[in-house]
Amino acid sequence: MQVIIDYFSTISPVHRSLILVGGITFFWILEGIVPLFSVKYRKWKHALPNLFFTLTTIIINFPLAALLLFISDWVVDNNFGFINWLPEMPLWLYVLLGLALLDLIGAYTAHWVEHKVKPLWMVHLVHHSDHHVDTTTANRHHPLESLVRYAFTLIGVFLVGAPVGIIMLYQSMSVVLSQFNHANISLPRKLDKALSWILVSPDMHKVHHHHVLPYTDSNYGNIFSIWDRLFGTYMNLNPEKIVYGVDTFPDEKENSSISGLLKQPFHKYRRPTTEIES
Repeated sequence: MQVIIDYFSTISPVHRSLILVGGITFFWILEGIVPLFSVKYRKWKHALPNLFFTLTTIIINFPLAALLLFISDWVVDNNFGFINWLPEMPLWLYVLLGLALLDLIGAYTAHWVEHKVKPLWMVHLVHHSDHHVDTTTANRHHPLESLVRYAFTLIGVFLVGAPVGIIMLYQSMSVVLSQFNHANISLPRKLDKALSWILVSPDMHKVHHHHVLPYTDSNYGNIFSIWDRLFGTYMNLNPEKIVYGVDTFPDEKENSSISGLLKQPFHKYRRPTTEIES
């Protein structure tokens, strides 16, 4: 464990980029081997706006990294934060607890708030308006959402008291697990179900991208599934019944346009409707 933390404490921008690109490449290939849904669209054309928003996220996060490192150094130097106030524990438990709490604040809570606060929902809508969810959808976030997510990450680092090694490990896991659970892949149903007791699996997260309530407001987790189960936001739905997108913003042409997506947060507020069971 110490070797892993040492590596991520000094990880270079090149290696972090390789994790991002390597994850997209790996799951892109896997989608062609074991797809959940048959691809009836041009994957490259579909991926272009998603890759554009991946680039904007990188551009926004890069200058903010200095602030993240500053906060991390401060909490460590001042022995501040939840994991630093607990009795001494094995390194593996210290790291696991740090990762879980960063996931709770930086991912689950941020995601839940985006669904409950009207202006933030309109910003987050860019992510939900993808009609063909695949591994590139993982990074489909409006630049304003990138700022919101980063703010929650900073709050998480401050409250948790995470050192830089845990932060970089968390961010790397967050990228890869998000690419994994958005990927258009079909795992054996029993394997996916077993994984979903610990990690957010593809079938579990796809429910969140169903186009109507209450499914849209469920399964907020990114790395660990424990938070959805603990806070009662876990839902299950047969993957074959999932329809991607948001029913109140059905225009696939606009939802595939970079300019249209950039303007999407400024549309009139609309929420998904409640599904009526037949």
